[in-house]
Amino acid sequence: MIRLTKKSSKTIGLPPGELVHVGETKTHEVKLTLFEYQEDHYHETVAKSIDEFLPIEEEENILWFNINGIHEIDVIKKIGEAFNIHALLLEDILNTEQRPKMEDFEDYLFISMKAFSTNEKDEIIMDQVSIIVGENFVISFQETEFDIFRSVKERIRANKGLIRKMGSDYLAYTLIDSIVDNYFMVMEKIADRIEALEEDVISDPESGDLMIIKNSKRDIVYMRRSIWPLREVVRNMQKPSCTFVTKEVRFFLTDVYDHIIHILDSIETFREIISSTLDIYMSSVSFKMNEVMKVLTVIATIFIPLTFIAGVYGMNFKHMPELEWYWGYPLAWLIMVGIGGLMLWGFKKKNWF
Repeated sequence: MIRLTKKSSKTIGLPPGELVHVGETKTHEVKLTLFEYQEDHYHETVAKSIDEFLPIEEEENILWFNINGIHEIDVIKKIGEAFNIHALLLEDILNTEQRPKMEDFEDYLFISMKAFSTNEKDEIIMDQVSIIVGENFVISFQETEFDIFRSVKERIRANKGLIRKMGSDYLAYTLIDSIVDNYFMVMEKIADRIEALEEDVISDPESGDLMIIKNSKRDIVYMRRSIWPLREVVRNMQKPSCTFVTKEVRFFLTDVYDHIIHILDSIETFREIISSTLDIYMSSVSFKMNEVMKVLTVIATIFIPLTFIAGVYGMNFKHMPELEWYWGYPLAWLIMVGIGGLMLWGFKKKNWF
């Protein structure tokens, strides 16, 4: 297998209430998979090198090349040469910070988008995905080794649905639809975690919750920025001027567009909930502070007259008749306890504590 050093992977998660960005250097293997299929047959090949697929021969089969790992420049370059892909387009594929977009070339269609999915640690992974659609081929590039197209591969193997009866444009639609469907699962996890964070803030706000809220809000905004341009990508694919997409597939893309709008609405809701959670946190902290200040105020108010009495009889004047009284000391205690008890009763009657 080809080895590479991956230096720009990102992981987004919300446990416990915080999205995690991972940028450590990791070593992964580039995985190259080729599906060749028609309605009545299919063939799947996992290669050790891109050279095993070259040269690409003209045939009636639909070809789907799936590349996991895009940081081996030689592999990307050879694919570009085999399919006559422009060098600037290869740079867009290698750019993991690429904004979702669609470009219609003479011989192929280029689509770039962000994929979000979850791993075994229940973290949310962000993956840069690029798709090239030709007349009878599709090439998909994934930034990470996580297989987000597992369901599409199973449909090809089992010949489920229309995928083996349709052309390359329908395959591209299924890849996009698979990515968008993963958005819904991610949204459900985020919703559960935000709800848990909100309950945490209401019941027992802590200083660390403020940073969690801040990071959550930041990363929800990042997800919105990553998904929002996908509306225009799907809308442009639905236009008659997009020659690589047939009229029948444009109808399926309408459903994808509706899903994207629904996801964006959910993200806007999450932003509002996070903002309201911040308000709840500030209110909860202020309430706890007010409760503390109320207790301190009650204690201070009770001891002010007691301190006054103790201060008066602590003066060292010679002629103070109360100092010579036999019952002077017990009487002073009785007065102070009476004043304290009377004030406590008054505060309790007014529901101050």
